[in-house]
Amino acid sequence: MATLAQPAGPFALGTFSAQDGKPFPGLLAKDRVLDLRRALDWAPSGVRAVVERWEEALPLLHALADDDALDWRRLEGLRVHAPIEPRQIFQSGANYRQHVIDLEVAHRSPDDPRTVEEARAEIAAVMDRRAAEDLPYVFIGLPSAITGPYDEVTLPAWAEKPDWELELAAVIAKPAHRVSVEDALEYVAGYTIANDLTDRATVFRRDMKAIGTDWLRCKNAPGFTPLGPWLVPAESVADPGDLRVTLKLNGEIMQDESTKDMLFGVARLVSYISRTAQLLPGDLVLTGSPAGNGIHWGRLLRDGDVMEGSITGLGAQRTRCVQEAP
Repeated sequence: MATLAQPAGPFALGTFSAQDGKPFPGLLAKDRVLDLRRALDWAPSGVRAVVERWEEALPLLHALADDDALDWRRLEGLRVHAPIEPRQIFQSGANYRQHVIDLEVAHRSPDDPRTVEEARAEIAAVMDRRAAEDLPYVFIGLPSAITGPYDEVTLPAWAEKPDWELELAAVIAKPAHRVSVEDALEYVAGYTIANDLTDRATVFRRDMKAIGTDWLRCKNAPGFTPLGPWLVPAESVADPGDLRVTLKLNGEIMQDESTKDMLFGVARLVSYISRTAQLLPGDLVLTGSPAGNGIHWGRLLRDGDVMEGSITGLGAQRTRCVQEAP
């Protein structure tokens, strides 16, 4: 396993296991881990159970992180799993201005009469209009696609153009329905890292163009959402709208962008989703991918590739791709 990058703030939450042991919710502080099943009175079975009592748990977690007399375990030697098991995953598409421009240019029809510069200008105008009209684009992902931050990722035999999309993910603290933008961040427990893998070849339905995109097929294969390593409390993240999102492929930087380029920030996304759906404790809100995907570089994922993703203050994940046999 790669060196485990430490999160911002005095502590973070994660899901851990000893060799061949059962995963447990843990408090990470100072390169050590505390089993929260034993440290908290209600013996939470997982991190989601801690988040479900977030307002009560937060001061207790602070106190535990400062108590050196507790039964701490060394982080080294523990396996790190995805930090939380959500019931729902809400994913924002087309949320980074430069990313959308790059994708639209890459997917242009061969007979498009516009020059690249004309196409970019036209798409940029559409992005600016969407931002002004407050119209995010959100779809649903499956929890079964989640895998750990250091696990191998299987590239399905049918996936012709597997691509990476490193994203900031917000973790919901309490039920949220019809909340305002001004109040939305009060419903966020913390943040983590998600790599929302996508098979570009199956994004669009070739047989039914009027229907449009096929998010089930292109994004929800098992392991297509490496998550974590940590859930970092929102209070330890000064500004989710000013974080650096970086992905390296085999050591080469491919994505390196600030969340400032988001059209819709975390508060606007949470509020928008809550107008229709009810967000539940532990749910994930993926905020979209910045520029620098494989479709832009003309270099998609293949067997043996190693992705290293990091976001300011949230740690880093490292996943290796393994091609499924035909």
